[in-house]
Amino acid sequence: MAPAPLAALAAAYTPDTTAVGGSLAGTALLGLVPLATFFLLLMWAKRSALQSAVGALAVALLVGVVGMGMPVRLGLLSASQGLVFGLFPVMLIVVAAIWFYELTVVSNRFEDLRRSFSAVGRGDLRVQAMLIAFCFGGLLEALAGFGAPVAITAAMLMALGLPPLRAAVTVLVANTAPVAFGAMAIPITTAGNLTGIPPEEIAAVVGRQSPVLALFVPLLLLFLVDGTRGVRQLWPIALVTGAVFAVAQFWCSAHFAYELTDVVAALAGFAAAVLMLRFWKPTTPEDQRSQVEAEPLTARRVNLAVLPYVLVILVFALAKLNLGGLDMPKLLGVWNIELRWPGLYGALLAPDGSPAGSAVYKLDVLGNPGTLLIVSGLLVTLVYRLTRDERFPMTGRMALGAAGHTLANMKVSIATVATVLSLSYVMNQSGQTVAIGTWLAAAGGIFALLSPSLGWLGTAVTGSDTSANALFATLQQTAGQKAGIDPTLLVAANTSGGVVGKLVSPQNLTIAATAVEQPGSERVLLRKVAGYSLAMLVVLCALVYLQSLPALAWMLP
Repeated sequence: MAPAPLAALAAAYTPDTTAVGGSLAGTALLGLVPLATFFLLLMWAKRSALQSAVGALAVALLVGVVGMGMPVRLGLLSASQGLVFGLFPVMLIVVAAIWFYELTVVSNRFEDLRRSFSAVGRGDLRVQAMLIAFCFGGLLEALAGFGAPVAITAAMLMALGLPPLRAAVTVLVANTAPVAFGAMAIPITTAGNLTGIPPEEIAAVVGRQSPVLALFVPLLLLFLVDGTRGVRQLWPIALVTGAVFAVAQFWCSAHFAYELTDVVAALAGFAAAVLMLRFWKPTTPEDQRSQVEAEPLTARRVNLAVLPYVLVILVFALAKLNLGGLDMPKLLGVWNIELRWPGLYGALLAPDGSPAGSAVYKLDVLGNPGTLLIVSGLLVTLVYRLTRDERFPMTGRMALGAAGHTLANMKVSIATVATVLSLSYVMNQSGQTVAIGTWLAAAGGIFALLSPSLGWLGTAVTGSDTSANALFATLQQTAGQKAGIDPTLLVAANTSGGVVGKLVSPQNLTIAATAVEQPGSERVLLRKVAGYSLAMLVVLCALVYLQSLPALAWMLP
């Protein structure tokens, strides 16, 4: 009867940060090998993000099994849990968000929304370029993300008359401040699920960082479009737009549905600009006048174009409602899934010998942002069906077709993100990430100064703030805990650092070059935007470091 307990003991695994020769440094350096593999495959071997993630996952399993002593079966089960989490809820939210956006495209209402943004500005090309790149781009980032804002707004700026490379640089710089809350804030949701820190808390801290950039980005866009003359003549409206966007981002991230932060901020910034232009007329030189489109938009068409975004705000607000006897979060939580991952839970142990909490898979079924977006999309489909005509068709078949089209277009992205999450789970649950974080924590309080750089690196290489958080969020949390720095601050810093890394990511540069019909100009664009990316990163590093000290600790919630 003795072998049974021995077999059970052999099946259990407790991560050890000194597994390699009793050395923390050696274990941490070995744990860095999967990350190094990912970056080398992506950048040096020129492999796709999916192929790089698969290669890194294989290396992480090898390191976990051979180097850390994790049983093969537990390593594979860990990868499977990460894969499922990458699909539900992460990519469910992203796919639902892009489908919601596609509904406005197939119904032809998106064109009216585009024209609504283009029509504002009293014929001043610079004001229109700023509002399209910053506010409209922010709205697209909130729902579509994954390069769509850059591609669409770059083409729009060219149509206004901006030279191709200038249009590309303008939209790349604009696509910074909204990224942390992009695609329904999926980078923050991912970080929260991986670290166990409530995503609302991470969002509230990010809402004390990224608005600092949002405040000044519109001024920078004016400079890119028309140099110092543009800033001198139009600084009031740029400052108002940036300030309202920043305040809305700050408020929504902490006091409303954090998933809708960019939707609210983009609409609020645009509305503020429209209101200001009723009382303030810009000084517009002849060479900066834009063409007014022939057919004016009716109020009804504008309202129907904006309606989807109003509906999604209302649906999310209702889901958060807790008034009197009506507790919507509790009602929506009745179908929540909490699954002890079969074969992993009970075999993966915490340092105190208890079952590791990371082996529990959780899914908010009804209150999930993906589910709420699907409900919002169905409501939009219904309204557009009731108001359709020859120019603005909409049927249930079209909505279903848009869903199929979205899934088909996203299949590689879905597989990539799911694989990156598998890699993250294997590294986390085998102890590789904890070892790296504990080792880096030796830097002490100065680590807060370097923290955003990890997010910048992850996003610059992968093109995704979500992937950067999947790779580094747990590492940031561990380093913070060991160094005595608020882990939530560092996880938020990883997210905010990724915001400015998006500016130089090869994926975004290629999308921008293609959108302005200048294929092969990626190197030129990189030279033009790299300085802005690094300057913003320096600002964020200094901000996070000061927030970790009494000097700016008052900024944190």
